[in-house]
Amino acid sequence: MTTKERATRAAQAYAAEIRLARIAWDCGQYDAALECLERAHVLQQKNVLRHAYTHWLMLCVGVARRDWREVAGQVPRIAAALVFSCIWVPRGNSGRARVSAMAPMRVPNDLQDLVA
Repeated sequence: MTTKERATRAAQAYAAEIRLARIAWDCGQYDAALECLERAHVLQQKNVLRHAYTHWLMLCVGVARRDWREVAGQVPRIAAALVFSCIWVPRGNSGRARVSAMAPMRVPNDLQDLVA
């Protein structure tokens, strides 16, 4: 798979995960929404706007579920995504407030071919 094909497929998978997250969120299934957002985060960490948008959605889901730890943890992550995404990101990091923002994590098997 070429780099361009990988980027296109990763962007498509990201869009699908965002759609699924919004559906779950609308149904009040916040844990499912966050799982989709974690996958979206892994797929587009190196894209500044998509990375920041994923953190924004995590913050919004945190508000919806009244998870103030998640909300507080997403605020600095949004800022960091806007500044650092094109410089360095920890591969596979889920983006949630419950994990270190600096820790690399295992990329899910089905996403490995899409994450450079």
